[in-house]
Amino acid sequence: QVQLVESGGGLVQAGGSLRLSCAASGRTFATNFMGWFRQAPGKEREFVASISRDDSPTYSLATAKGRFTIARDNAKDTVYLQMNRLEPEDTAVYYCAAGSGPLRVASDALYWGQGTQVTVSS
Repeated sequence: QVQLVESGGGLVQAGGSLRLSCAASGRTFATNFMGWFRQAPGKEREFVASISRDDSPTYSLATAKGRFTIARDNAKDTVYLQMNRLEPEDTAVYYCAAGSGPLRVASDALYWGQGTQVTVSS
């Protein structure tokens, strides 16, 4: 099993920044890919970004406009999501995910964190 623990969510004004962190523990050899999904009220969980163990990132079209950056520290088994120029539409619960293969849809993930709330006020 792999345990994922997120931190860094909160309330921020539009245009502000937040940095999410997700620390993995347990059988971390199974976390070749780590990433972030988000789920807004009444919407499906959607892919935000993922990164391979060799630091190759993938971003969704929605976040590809350069506001979000994903990074990982393999020595700490931790993945980060730097979010800049946040917009009210970014308000959601952000979930850390991990799996042995590429993450692009929720069903790709083998492990999930508990989620962290990000609220962007206008």
